[in-house]
Parts: sequence; structure tokens; C-alpha cells
Amino acid sequence: MSEKAQAAALLKEWDKILVMSHASPDGDTLGSAAALLRGLVSLGKQVKFFCADPVPEKFSYLFEGLPLGEFEPDHVMTVDVADKALLGKTPQELVDRVELAIDHHGTHVPFAQTRWVEPEAAATVEMIYALLEELGVEIDQAMADCLYTGLTTDTGCFRYRNVTPRTHRIAGALLELGARGADINRAMFESKTKGQVEAERLVMDTMEFYWEGKCALIQVPLSIFPQTGVKESDLDGLASLPREIQGVVLGVTLKEKEGGKVKVSLRANPPADASHLCSRFGGGGHQGAAGCSLEMTLEEARQTMERACGEYLKELGLL
Repeated sequence: MSEKAQAAALLKEWDKILVMSHASPDGDTLGSAAALLRGLVSLGKQVKFFCADPVPEKFSYLFEGLPLGEFEPDHVMTVDVADKALLGKTPQELVDRVELAIDHHGTHVPFAQTRWVEPEAAATVEMIYALLEELGVEIDQAMADCLYTGLTTDTGCFRYRNVTPRTHRIAGALLELGARGADINRAMFESKTKGQVEAERLVMDTMEFYWEGKCALIQVPLSIFPQTGVKESDLDGLASLPREIQGVVLGVTLKEKEGGKVKVSLRANPPADASHLCSRFGGGGHQGAAGCSLEMTLEEARQTMERACGEYLKELGLL
């Protein structure tokens, strides 16, 4: 029995199901969760959702009209969670009860009783799409919107190297099912508040280049949020900007967090592998995009990543 068929068999038997997303949720983990929850509801299942962090406003439409229950779950699962540490401040009792993990990260660290991992999938929603078909769910427009959201956000509007022919075939099928592709793409990539524009300007002013211009680094201090009125989720698109500069191989974004921590978002152009570098700091992800967390000041994180990027570029023979 394939891992997909095994996951479907479990879900057919289960009821009172809790689906969990990773902390600092993005479009893929939320789109995967919302689409699956809707599919399970259509099969008569009672469902519940949990995320350690609030759902960003721009993704709120994913859960509109979704009948979520209030009950003690009999079964717990995760979507798009590569490591239990990424569940953030999720109650430990729930973390310990995860029975099924569906994920597309090649750096996945096993933590569930049963896992289905497909690193070749551009986004976890590709797997959820296949799972819904396996379950015999008739995908409606709301589900299609959820799945399309995960696809477009995890592929940079279908521009990243993780995109495959299957990605485009699924996107086409979702559009035929009524997914509002143009509206979703605009909301995700082409709509900003004045506060976001001001925050981006301030962040871009911090950009520094290292190692013969092959590394570009930007910083997001905590002070920028009260200064501009934006939320952290409003700046999700910033991480891709350093990599877009000609000649840059490694683009680093440092986000200062409460409690003396710094979130590192790393974007890489070939031949570099972002997940390889982030794994040295206990993180992970994909070849083109990965992340990790550092317990230090913002300046210490800058120095650490500058040094690490230099060492890695030398290993690649680029310096």
C-alpha cells in the first residue's frame, strides 16, 4: 500500500480529527489544512484546526464558512510540518499525539506514527490534492482556492525551481474547478499597504553585500513593527528580494524576534543549497529556500551568517 493510500485509509476510519499547521504559518501549511478540513467535512467528519500562531489576515478567507468543532480530538495530524520543533508553542500533549504527518520537505525529521513525505512535491498542497482524490472527495471552489493558495505561495507564483509539470497540471485543474487564480495571486503578490511599503523601504536600507557580492543580507529589527504598524506576516515576501539581485548566490533575511532570538530566512541560487547551510544551525527546508533560528542578538546573527555564508561559498569553489 502506498503512503498516500495508507493516509487515506486512516482518514476514512477516523473521526474527531485535529489538523495542525506549523507556527508562523504560510500559504502552504494553511492551504493544505483548510483544503483537507473541508474535504473531511464533506465526508461527514468532525474536524478541528490548531496553529500556535494566529492566521494572518490575508489568509483568513481559507477558513471562511468552515465548520470547525470544539471537542477533544480522537486523532491528531500535521500538514507541511518538517519537524515537531516547528509547531512552536503547541501544547506538548498534542505534539506527542501526532499520528499522521503529511509533508514535502526533504529535511523532514520523523515525529509522527505514520508519515507521508514527498520531497519532489513543490508544495504540500500537491499531496493534499492527490489525497482528496484518493478519498473520493469532490473538490469544490472553496477547496480549489485553498489548494491554489498553497501552490502559488510556495512556488513564488510558479517562478521557483521547485515547480514541475505536475505543479502546472494541478494548477490548471484547480482553475477549471473554479479557483480564483488571478484574485489570489494579486492578494498574495501585488497588494500592499502604505505601511508595508514603508517597512520594505526601511529594510532595504539595511541591505549589505559580502563575499564579492555573492551574499546579500537584510535585517528586520523589532522596532520596525511599531514604527510602521505592520505585522510580521506582512513582510513574508521580503525574503526573496536579496536573491533577485544579479550575482547574488545567497540571500539572507534576519528577523529579530522576542526573547533574544533571530529567525533566518535563506534563499539560494544554484549551485548553492539553502537547506544544506541552514541544517548547520538546526534548520531545514528546500534547495532554494530554507530557514533556521538563532538564539543571539541581531548583530551577532549578522556576523554569524556572514561568516557561515563565506565558508559555504568557499566550499562551493565560488570564492
